[in-house]
Amino acid sequence: MFDGLSAIYVVYAGAALTGIMIAEACYLLYAGRSDKRTAINRRMKLQENKISQEQVLIQLRKERGLDAGTSLFSPDRFRALRTQSGMIMPLSKFLMITSGVAMAMTLVALWYGLPLLMGLLLFVVLLPLVPVMVMRFKRKRRLKRFGVQLPEALELITRGLKAGHPVPVAIAMVSREMPDPIGTEFGVVADEVTYGSDLVSALNSLFDRVGHEDLPLFITAVSIQSSSGGNLREILDGLALTIRERGKLRRKVRAISTEGRMSAYILTAIPALLFAAIMALMPGFYRDVWDEPKTWYMIGGSVTWLMLGNLMMFKMSNFRF
Repeated sequence: MFDGLSAIYVVYAGAALTGIMIAEACYLLYAGRSDKRTAINRRMKLQENKISQEQVLIQLRKERGLDAGTSLFSPDRFRALRTQSGMIMPLSKFLMITSGVAMAMTLVALWYGLPLLMGLLLFVVLLPLVPVMVMRFKRKRRLKRFGVQLPEALELITRGLKAGHPVPVAIAMVSREMPDPIGTEFGVVADEVTYGSDLVSALNSLFDRVGHEDLPLFITAVSIQSSSGGNLREILDGLALTIRERGKLRRKVRAISTEGRMSAYILTAIPALLFAAIMALMPGFYRDVWDEPKTWYMIGGSVTWLMLGNLMMFKMSNFRF
């Protein structure tokens, strides 16, 4: 009996040891790959393709829609929105995808009984609305990440200045040490300075590409130091502290105003959930009026008033400072 139990324990111990070794092998394999993963941003990934730094700069500007060809065919506001969203997908492909989404939404509405004329109107509205909303969402998310990274980048530049490096070299350190979006953006600044642009113009181009509200403070500080001199290290230290404190205040105000936003979310969700519940539990409830054009006009009016009410509540609960 003991011999049988001993054999079972040996099998269990061997299985456990095998599992531990497999787990350790997977960890070492992943750790080895992560050690080799030195390209922490888009600019450094392009540099791994063994192309010149000038070609990297041209590729980055082309991806962001900053080349002359794109600006000739795109309205200025749309082009600026696309640039600040950080989208690297070709514009034609992006518009094709969003047009397909708008068409799919229109077909779903027509399948549920929307009149053809209203469907055409809906498609005309969704055709420009979908790409703009997608890019606005991407820009907002990118600006939030950039704002979190900016104080760290300023502190890194300050440490570079304390070590005796000039400002362009300190900015280039940010492009090597920090991930996207700020790593690639500051790398483009360093490349533009390398290929003939002055530092202030490159920083102004940075603001045009990103659009973050704290960047003019940094650009003004560098511009004053370039023209009249001064201790840029102390200015950037104070600027980094100011941006951090503004971020803390902004998050505090957002936490305080959560009640207003939650009210808007709840008031928006209740009619939609109620409509979905009625359609699921009693599909024939709206059967007699579903084909009436007035029904869709009333639904459109209700949604419009609901969106206006939500917009007012969001405006009351959002503070810009």
